[in-house]
Amino acid sequence: VVGKDLLSVMWSGLMAELLAAGIWGSCGAACFVLLQVGVSSLFFRRAPALQGTNDLDLPAGPGDPEVSVLIPARNESARIGRLLQSVLSNCGVRLEVCVLDDESTDGTAEIVQGFAAADSRVRLLRGVRMPEGWNGKQHACWQLSRAARAAELIFLDADVELSRDALARTVRLRRKLGVSLLSGFPRQLTVTLGESLLIPLIHVILLCFLPFPLMRWSRMQGASAGCGQFFAADRAGYERTGGHSGIRNSRHDGVMLPRLYRGAGLSTDLFDASDLATCRMYHSLGETCQGLLKNATEGFARGPALPMITLVMLAAFVIPALAVVPVALGLLSGALWLPVAIALFSGYLPRLICCLRYDRAWLGALLHPLAVLLFLAIQWLAWVNQKRGRTVQWRQRSYETQSS
Repeated sequence: VVGKDLLSVMWSGLMAELLAAGIWGSCGAACFVLLQVGVSSLFFRRAPALQGTNDLDLPAGPGDPEVSVLIPARNESARIGRLLQSVLSNCGVRLEVCVLDDESTDGTAEIVQGFAAADSRVRLLRGVRMPEGWNGKQHACWQLSRAARAAELIFLDADVELSRDALARTVRLRRKLGVSLLSGFPRQLTVTLGESLLIPLIHVILLCFLPFPLMRWSRMQGASAGCGQFFAADRAGYERTGGHSGIRNSRHDGVMLPRLYRGAGLSTDLFDASDLATCRMYHSLGETCQGLLKNATEGFARGPALPMITLVMLAAFVIPALAVVPVALGLLSGALWLPVAIALFSGYLPRLICCLRYDRAWLGALLHPLAVLLFLAIQWLAWVNQKRGRTVQWRQRSYETQSS
């Protein structure tokens, strides 16, 4: 009996030590991601404002840059009109707008044709059937690049809307930075709870986990990132890398296009475009999950990255919230209040900062630990699907997954 009691005491002590170590480890992880946000915020900046903003209504002059805005569109009749209106209202650039109708069945082409009839700057292109081995968006963007006339190429998703100075500021920033590829992260609009939970994690993960100094001061492929909704490129760099033809089977150009450029020895960068562009990516929890699922295996859901990112995100964002209850009930030592409080504050603050600066999805921010668990579940599901060779469904098309 004495031996059993001794073992019980030793076991209880060991478990208490392990739990305490776990909470302190969680505190360290949360402080780490908060520090990362602080460093990243120094690099993730907005494009400088235009000089002479009182001249927004003046027509473009011969000294303004020539820009081809390239928009792939597949069944975008509900959104393409608003995007075209916002693009055509832009100042400070000599503009052409090319929209590729990618086998739409909903009247997208007719809407674009109406804009083209009213404004000679708009051109409607009819997409050809997608060859084997291509992703639909990459094939559409490649066709658009072949038709573009300007040296400045700006690729936009059809769910984006621009401010009147967005194009001029973006082109000037790309030239100022001296990079071949520049990506802007629009302000993400969220309406439903599912969107509010998951979409704001785009900025949280970007600021917490991208090594911004390496991204800006090196050409490491793993230190790159981008947002497929908004890319600006110079034609010379695009031709050198092969552009979207170089990532033809990718489902995540936001990750793979910057890596392609860096692999070719070119520099890339990104910026906060929340004052230049807005985007509502999805309209429900199911659509949001499906959209994240299709991209996951080219992001975190691969190789050693997935268990590592899972461990860090659980430690920084989930465990502090779970630890509050047992500490409050006295099930854990009262001395753990300090690391739990620090971890909870440090883990929530990145989401609150992003909420204030980028999306205002306050309900999603309040439920941040739940959002992280849902995000991680999507990543692991994508990994399992890939290992089983399951196809990915998107935009009424099927894509094969390959084990890596």
